[in-house]
Amino acid sequence: MGGQSVIADLTGLEFQTLRGQSAFWRAVDILERFCAGALLLVLLPILSAVALLIVVLSKRSPLIAHPRVGQRGRAIWVLKFRTMWDRNAIKPPFTGFVEYVACDFNPPAQIKKRADPRVTSPFAALCRRYSIDELPQLWHVVRGEMALIGPRPLTAAELETHYSSAAGELLRMKPGLSGLWQINGRSRLTYRQRRRLDMFMVRKWSAQLYLHILLSTIPRVLTGENAW
Repeated sequence: MGGQSVIADLTGLEFQTLRGQSAFWRAVDILERFCAGALLLVLLPILSAVALLIVVLSKRSPLIAHPRVGQRGRAIWVLKFRTMWDRNAIKPPFTGFVEYVACDFNPPAQIKKRADPRVTSPFAALCRRYSIDELPQLWHVVRGEMALIGPRPLTAAELETHYSSAAGELLRMKPGLSGLWQINGRSRLTYRQRRRLDMFMVRKWSAQLYLHILLSTIPRVLTGENAW
């Protein structure tokens, strides 16, 4: 499904645009932060097991942090479980729980590869397919740096290359764990399709659209649909 057809379908639902930060959205923000904290506590045994297994398999720090551009252009270090490591490379010594990768990568290929050669472990591939690698980002929701629903946090290079003059409009919202393009094609979408869906979400933001994305995210994650 292309980005244009998705937008046409959603336009038929007549989402009402909400402007500004009302008391309702401030309450949603507080509820999101509470729910994210509760989820982290509930998932702590699973997160600990995942971290330990990554350390055993990679001999590296279980978490990596990449610089991303957050709301209003604020720089944030976004956490993920490590899913890429070279089996044959000389491994640096284990230096801590998080490895900060400071370089701002060039934007990847237009469409994500189904079989990324950098993912050398079946366990890492499983983490990516079912979004387990992104669970540490619940901590950013607790801190108020991210939301459950919003545009995915992007690098400065991605914003400049693929969003250009629309970047400022996109950055009015907090980046989110899930958004419109994540439930409408995800890894098989091009950057152009992602941009169209992101901008539709920002311009048509509403409680109805928020709930639509939130409730649609759950089955997408559980099935690993269009994720690699």
